[in-house]
Amino acid sequence: MKRKLIALDLDGTTLNNDAALSPTTIKTIQQVAAAGHIVSIVTGRPNRISQQFYDQLGLKTPMINFNGSLGHLPHKHWDKEYQYTFNREIVFDLMQHQREFDVEAMAAEGKTLFLANQTKSLVYGFFPSALTKQQVLTRQSLQQNPTSLTIALKRDAQPRFIAYVHEHYGDQVDVNSWGGPNSVIEMGAKGIQKAVGVEFLAHLYDIKREDVIAFGDEQNDNDMIEYAGTGVAMKNATAHLKAIANDETAYTNEEDGLADYLQKAFHLEKTVTA
Repeated sequence: MKRKLIALDLDGTTLNNDAALSPTTIKTIQQVAAAGHIVSIVTGRPNRISQQFYDQLGLKTPMINFNGSLGHLPHKHWDKEYQYTFNREIVFDLMQHQREFDVEAMAAEGKTLFLANQTKSLVYGFFPSALTKQQVLTRQSLQQNPTSLTIALKRDAQPRFIAYVHEHYGDQVDVNSWGGPNSVIEMGAKGIQKAVGVEFLAHLYDIKREDVIAFGDEQNDNDMIEYAGTGVAMKNATAHLKAIANDETAYTNEEDGLADYLQKAFHLEKTVTA
């Protein structure tokens, strides 16, 4: 079989509902990689909370984080690494409007950057329950332009917040809301989506677009699914993603839907691990 590039979203796709890799998923992905295919994680997560999955899978390929804004080789210095950022003055302005928009927490991040402020302890899994003095986001502590800004706020404040960002900084950043139960908004450099990272990988490995297989479940996967020669929506994906995808898994992320699809597509012996 011709070598494929397989782009894996994490949450709701490769990970189960406990945000973990099942033994079946690990074994299946390792089999596909051992067969010579390029398997890469392409996630909205920052590298600080995705690298453990990269290591569990035993991957050696570049990882794409922050919805396409960071492409790097974990644990190594890599001369092809890239990172898109936006002006930190945008963060400073939004910090001045935190109370107006009922912002509960705000985190500015990059590959080696994590600064946050929060008005109460949150249990989203993304924001730490407590911050060290060195992690507190202030005008003085944020000395570099961030790659990503993540904001937790009251659900009914989302439309006003997004409208404000569009009006004042729409030419510099993109803003999207998370799916799922938590009211969270993320911002990144204008025009940078997961498809940017997948295209970077395809060129790096000289793989044609038609030989790219991408898996996703949420709206931040839309561009990646459209870019891929075979865009695969999870059974648990949004209706819009299913509508633009080329195919759909038979099972959800909780039922090893990704592993099942790969086993069938690459004619692997079905792996069932307790």
